[in-house]
Amino acid sequence: MPPDVAAGTLPATAPNVYANDMSGVVPCPLCKLPPRVYVPNSMAGTVDVIDPTTFQVIDQFSVGQIPHHITPAWDLSELYVENEGSSSLTVIDIHTGRPSRTINIPYPYNLYFTPDGTKAIDVVERLMRVEFRDPHTWKLLRSVPIPWPGADHLDFSADGSYLLISTEYSGVVAKIDTVNMKLAGYVNVGGLPIDVKVSPDGSVFYVTNQGTDGVSVIDPNAMKVIQFIPTGHGAHGLQVSRDARYLYVSNRLEGSISVIEFASRRVVAKWRIPGGGSPDMLQLNPDGTQLWASGRYNATVYVFSTETGQVIARIHVGAEDHGLTYFLNVGLHSIGHNGVYR
Repeated sequence: MPPDVAAGTLPATAPNVYANDMSGVVPCPLCKLPPRVYVPNSMAGTVDVIDPTTFQVIDQFSVGQIPHHITPAWDLSELYVENEGSSSLTVIDIHTGRPSRTINIPYPYNLYFTPDGTKAIDVVERLMRVEFRDPHTWKLLRSVPIPWPGADHLDFSADGSYLLISTEYSGVVAKIDTVNMKLAGYVNVGGLPIDVKVSPDGSVFYVTNQGTDGVSVIDPNAMKVIQFIPTGHGAHGLQVSRDARYLYVSNRLEGSISVIEFASRRVVAKWRIPGGGSPDMLQLNPDGTQLWASGRYNATVYVFSTETGQVIARIHVGAEDHGLTYFLNVGLHSIGHNGVYR
């Protein structure tokens, strides 16, 4: 009789986009730097620096106008503050925690890097386009028009060959070929699509929708919505748990966090901020025990325990705190936004 399992027929291990994010250990030599949480205050034009071991603001400095997000470089060598109103990036020296220089690019609302590190992507919401740039010289490689208003947030396919980007004010999620740098498709999800995250196995994308109060699940090959997961009023930001089992969703207009289980695509928990709040963009600490959220309309950063769902700290910061980053963190490379790693 033939063997039960012939040689070479064992199933391949399922891919995990977030495999490098699961250790809970910051890579060295960066591990020798003290941890900091950098918070851009969009209305104030400042950055607050928090020591996460004490939950205290230890520094504040001015940057450009309307800073929206703080993005680690692909190689984790520096941080960029996207000053949309000033058409500039303020570069933060990771060793001193202070500004070191300024880079001029048009109206950066958000900033990303292709997973292979060869291209930076300036999301120019005001001019309805994304710009592919050399991440070292910042020279423009190609500009891709986005024919729908509100280009905001994006994530990449598992192989990095394309991305999906939300266009908040049109209800459309667009697909862009990152190799040829051109528009490759779109799907209308309605409402106000915001943040985007690829599933751990790369098969689908999750998109929050502040207008429909939940998360759309998109098949990126067919560019179709295959499921909608209600989460709460004003679904906004996304963060993958450290074990890649769960997806945290900030419900900004409700003051809560929903926890989606990837395996079942169901909400399995909801954490509420006592007295309400406006959780926006999210970050985990390295070991995944704390979920940090900017409080966009409350000048407050919230820290949740991921073990209990309770708010364990509220930290007063500047006006309209937005895309905070917890740095240092886990992962080999940054693909942008406020600290998304692979």
